[in-house]
Amino acid sequence: MTARPLDGVQVVDLSSFVAGPTAGRMLAELGADVIRVDPVGGAVDGGRWPLTDDGESLYWTGLNQAKRSLAVDLRSDEGRAVVVDLIARAGIVLENAAHAPWLAHEALAARRPDLIHLHIAGNADGSPAVDYTVNAAVGLPSMTGPAEHTAPVNHVLPAWDLITGVHAALGIVTALHRRDRTGEGSYLELALDDVAVSAVASMGWLAEAEARGSGRDRIGNALFGSYGSDFPTSDGRSVMIVGLTPGQWRALVEVTGTADVFAALEKQRGLDLTAEGDRFEARDAITAILAPWFSSRTLAQVEADLAGTRVLWAPYRTMDEVAADLAARPDAVVQYVDQPGIGPVLTARSPLRWNGRYTEARPAPRHGQHTDEILAALSD
Repeated sequence: MTARPLDGVQVVDLSSFVAGPTAGRMLAELGADVIRVDPVGGAVDGGRWPLTDDGESLYWTGLNQAKRSLAVDLRSDEGRAVVVDLIARAGIVLENAAHAPWLAHEALAARRPDLIHLHIAGNADGSPAVDYTVNAAVGLPSMTGPAEHTAPVNHVLPAWDLITGVHAALGIVTALHRRDRTGEGSYLELALDDVAVSAVASMGWLAEAEARGSGRDRIGNALFGSYGSDFPTSDGRSVMIVGLTPGQWRALVEVTGTADVFAALEKQRGLDLTAEGDRFEARDAITAILAPWFSSRTLAQVEADLAGTRVLWAPYRTMDEVAADLAARPDAVVQYVDQPGIGPVLTARSPLRWNGRYTEARPAPRHGQHTDEILAALSD
């Protein structure tokens, strides 16, 4: 499609690290003119890993695709005045600046009463936190890892940052709809810690822990409350098998030829393995029964045998395998963009498909690339 749904909307992005830039990128992908404002010397997160061989940040360019860049001396009164003028003209600002009086909502709203202002914080009380400290505090590392492991286990994905970015983009779009209807502005606050706690609570995990009086035990790669396990294959690969529904479970039993064994297990233990809870309770026995089928086959043989069945599965892959596979698929959510200063970069389009089609990805700006044109437009 040529027109995008947020064409004509302008957003000033004063955020750094993952959550805010994710929200800005999402809005830019939907057509908003997102102006990234950074200090003249460069963004505080402008050099984060991963890097190219020339030291360019693939992290920064990935999170700031489709935006424009304005470089300003944010320590000077003149530079701050430029940014405030820009915010007043745009009418939407996204920031995670801690204790910056010149970005206080009251001061900005005095210039633009219908301003939409979204502030991202670490904790709801304004104290600092990042994804990795929030994840530790919310209890997930004590649930992650092998059953016999006793130390906390972090995961590598900054999930709370990314989910916070989605909440932030949704909040801005919602406030924009409200302003269109009522003419009123909005001041929105969003804390990473609140996002994490909200997510954990919404899945019943806090209620579960309160009822048990303790946290959930580690179960390794098993799937809590249903059946799922990883299986090694004969060629040193691994696959993840999941049986959520009765139909998926029956398909797994049928393709592995284990119906009689599982019937005997049900009779011996008084189980109904079409029930998720019973499959979870018997997970170790189920895995032991299924393991020989997988260990006697290569990954290619497993794939051939499971093709066309209702079995829910996937191979474990390395990131380079994923990249090579996606790069070869013209229908994938990724594409190459010509990133200034780097060259062709494999990156993502918006995962939203409009009438069956992805929108095209656009490169991130070079630092300060659009400063002159933005300042010229501001003086008109």
